[in-house]
Amino acid sequence: MPIRPADLDRIRALPLFMGASPAVFRDATAGAFLQRFPAGTTLLMEGDPVDFLYVLLSGSVELQGSWKEKESTLAVLRPVSTFILAAVMLEAQALMSARTLEPSQILMLSGEALRRTARQDADFGFAVIQELAGCYRGVVRTVKAQKLRGGVERLANYLLAQCARQQNEARIILPHEKRVLASLLGMTPENLSRAFAQLSDYGVHVRGAQISFERPRALKRLARPSALIDNHAPAALHPAGKAASETWSTDTEEEGGGAQPPKAARFGVSPKFP
Repeated sequence: MPIRPADLDRIRALPLFMGASPAVFRDATAGAFLQRFPAGTTLLMEGDPVDFLYVLLSGSVELQGSWKEKESTLAVLRPVSTFILAAVMLEAQALMSARTLEPSQILMLSGEALRRTARQDADFGFAVIQELAGCYRGVVRTVKAQKLRGGVERLANYLLAQCARQQNEARIILPHEKRVLASLLGMTPENLSRAFAQLSDYGVHVRGAQISFERPRALKRLARPSALIDNHAPAALHPAGKAASETWSTDTEEEGGGAQPPKAARFGVSPKFP
């Protein structure tokens, strides 16, 4: 579907284009189009050639990897998120599959136009670097959590991150089904159920998708969140892109601090404390 003027304004506010001149914005979005997909739509398969950069504007997208008969959820994206930017810039095959978890609105940008514009305009090229750097740091956080923490600790920190994003320490709503959550955390559904049962000793109560916290301090003592692994940036910061959310530092309880946003303003963000 063609891009409407109102949608152009939304795209213009994305971190990739926030500092672009009108001419650069026109060049980078040449051939772009906006598409609405129903839930369960496969957007691309791992191994596919990549012709477009995807920008999730509404809905949610699951990124998956597979080996033989096994599949695993690598990430669940919420707006506003780019995905497969690295494959676009390298003109490489996709390393993961992507499918919508709910009705989603996705902007598709020509890979050729993006590469050409990044070569020609240093500011736009640097915006691409910042987005890639934010994505890379997110991968490092995920790998550290998987290798250094047990399943119960990973679940506890995931719940704390959701508290920060939803700005509610008393209760949250799980943003996706438990099957997806288990795969995202590197667990089987059975192990996820056992982990939730163990967290009941720390005041965590489960009723369907609603999770309530009777003793949040006890949960934090168990989880021991670390700014060098966890990203507890509030949801209001995530539309500013990966780079801005990655510069948001979260001090651990032992350090005696709250959320500190020292660098977010560099990316056009006016941070507000939850």
